[in-house]
Amino acid sequence: MPGAFPAPGQPLFRGFNRLGLWTLYMKEVRRFFKVQTQTIWAPAVTTLLYLVIFTLALGAGGRTVWGFPFATFVAPGLIAMGMINNAFANSSFGLLVGKVQGTVIDYLMPPISNGELLLALVAAAVTRAALVGLAVWGAMMLWPGLELPVHHGWAIVWFGLMGSILLALIGVLTSLWAEKFDHNAAVTNFIITPMAMLSGTFYAIDKLAPTFQAISRVNPFFYVISGFRFGFLGQSDIGSTNTAVLHGAIGLGVLNLALGAITYAILQSGWKLKA
Repeated sequence: MPGAFPAPGQPLFRGFNRLGLWTLYMKEVRRFFKVQTQTIWAPAVTTLLYLVIFTLALGAGGRTVWGFPFATFVAPGLIAMGMINNAFANSSFGLLVGKVQGTVIDYLMPPISNGELLLALVAAAVTRAALVGLAVWGAMMLWPGLELPVHHGWAIVWFGLMGSILLALIGVLTSLWAEKFDHNAAVTNFIITPMAMLSGTFYAIDKLAPTFQAISRVNPFFYVISGFRFGFLGQSDIGSTNTAVLHGAIGLGVLNLALGAITYAILQSGWKLKA
């Protein structure tokens, strides 16, 4: 009967493939977990070194920010920065290495939709980000005198999740665009790292000139770091009340929805993936 079968070469998905989604998700998780010394514990050690260096360099003499010791002020931002950097690293690797090695068909051939493919890649990146965040948090508890009480748990969960999803989506877009590892490194070195470093991780933006404060406020990483810090300290550059921080939380959610739709559309088009 006409219309009973899809056109040749056109996939037909009649439902949500939970098994396929779970299988791809576990494949991505096992890929980074197999080298957990490099993907989880090394970032924790590196972030702890950041804490040591910046605390000794800038926190000497009992320096405080908003009434908190400098180490306590900077610690939540370092945790969030470690999470988002590793979310990007994870999601930007899978498709790219497949393209470079000629094995990208392993992602395209299984009977899963593009939406399920995107969801699995993002979920695996968020999982790695969460594990890195927990490892960094645990490592920071070894720092003498450092305390990180939880004031607003919802902010820690929401901004940690939204930041990880944001960087995971950017990572997938990068892996779609990149044709070699140099392209991925260029995005990391010239976009991700500068935006992360200039997001208010190591300073409060109220110390900046008005022009640079305005620039900081258009950086989405700034809201991730500030909102995450608010969850621990109860204060941040975007406000010290739930109402003030809620605007940043909603903005990040809307940004992720828009970026997710763009990423899905590009993935659906087969750009740089299919001949």
